[in-house]
Amino acid sequence: MDAEVLVVGAGPAGLATAACLQRKGIDALILDRGADVGDTWRSRYDRLHLHTPRIQSALPGLRMPAEYGRWVSKDDVADYLRRYARHHAILPRFRSEVRRLERHGGHWTALTDGGEVSARLVVLATGYANSALRPAWPGQETFGGDILHASEYRTATPYVGRNVLVVGAGNSGAEIAADLAAGGAGTVHLSVRTPPNVIPRQLGPLPTTLVAIPMDYSPAWLVDPVNRLLQRWTLGDLTRYGLPAPRAGLVAQARATGLTPTIDVGMVASLRAGRVMPVAAVERFDGGEVVLVDGSRLTPDAVIAATGYSTGLAPMVGHLGVLDHRGHPLVTGVRTLPSAPGLRFMGLSFPLKGQLLQINLDARAVARVVAAELRNS
Repeated sequence: MDAEVLVVGAGPAGLATAACLQRKGIDALILDRGADVGDTWRSRYDRLHLHTPRIQSALPGLRMPAEYGRWVSKDDVADYLRRYARHHAILPRFRSEVRRLERHGGHWTALTDGGEVSARLVVLATGYANSALRPAWPGQETFGGDILHASEYRTATPYVGRNVLVVGAGNSGAEIAADLAAGGAGTVHLSVRTPPNVIPRQLGPLPTTLVAIPMDYSPAWLVDPVNRLLQRWTLGDLTRYGLPAPRAGLVAQARATGLTPTIDVGMVASLRAGRVMPVAAVERFDGGEVVLVDGSRLTPDAVIAATGYSTGLAPMVGHLGVLDHRGHPLVTGVRTLPSAPGLRFMGLSFPLKGQLLQINLDARAVARVVAAELRNS
């Protein structure tokens, strides 16, 4: 065995799992395809801040510094992850991408760029935003402007005075649209395919994600009527500004589709001011025009596709029968499937209370279960 436990991914979930295992006397081997701790966070768009407050976002064993403020910026998240790795003396092996996992004779073999690595147990913590989902619209090759994925967007500066179409009204799309409007872009259209449930970042002084903690354990029929009242009370009727009404309640939609609500950090103000204009979903491109499903046409200078991400897990574990049709794990946290004993997934769920809080809870639980399994093996 190269390791008792192999952790794939050195993001928040991988580091938290390794730190909790360390407390149990287990030194995990951590492999990551990146170049350093926090690289993914450093590469995100400049405006990005956590939607969960600092006190709700720390990992086990190290608080986030107070100087980060209540809503932690993406660069401070990257700094915190570096501090966290140093604090726990965690030394991941970087530029080591796991291509495939196989089960052999009671242990796991990871096929990496540098050869094979064997371990008794494996924790996959590669993140839900592992690979950008880039749409292939008919005719897009005829478009003379820029088409980029939201993962490539950094700041509104290159788009000052230019007309931009943002495709997707999830958290990234809504925030990028607001950033463009505030940053001096010309006309900003927001293409909506699945109408989002929009919620404020806080209710008075109380962060919304703290209120959402009991919703993760409540039936949708019980809490969604209350959610609708709160949405209307805090944000008003957004259909007045062209944003379609969501087809289901907040909790029902999140559980059925895996789509978390869109937390408002500027989009609603931009809608009210007419600086962001919702439009229908994109159907195709026709030269310099974008044709929408309702037949209308736009002539943007640039199109930013906030069309989401995939876990990128299919090449690695798709053959094991552990993923659903969307490529998401069938079970996460402490649970493991009989077809893949000892394989667990961390940081790949979509809780309403916030992913970092869920990682904190799951890392502690996974460490307890893994320590017990190793003792009994």
